[in-house]
Amino acid sequence: MLATEKIEKKYDAAADCPIAATIDVIGGKWKPIIIWLLIQDTKRFGELHKFIPGIALKVLSRHLKEMEADGIIIRQAFAEVPPRVEYSLTEKGRSLTAIMQALAVWSNDNILGKE
Repeated sequence: MLATEKIEKKYDAAADCPIAATIDVIGGKWKPIIIWLLIQDTKRFGELHKFIPGIALKVLSRHLKEMEADGIIIRQAFAEVPPRVEYSLTEKGRSLTAIMQALAVWSNDNILGKE
């Protein structure tokens, strides 16, 4: 067996990893932060933008749409003037709470040095 065949076989196994599928849905620079904020409470678009310094409005909007399409969040629009839109986690999104808390503990223990 050639070395390239071994690498290709390993890559196929990695692509089939269930963790890779999860990272595809909730991974990236901003999605975990959005989820973390929504675990705490329902937020409006402007609140999310305020709590995440450095995120572009276009990027926030795109991530919210992607997570809504993936069934992680709910977008609720109210027929008011001015328009009001709130975002919250679905049951599927809430099921990420333990994972996000475990990541926070690991980060505090191994990266940030907090206990």
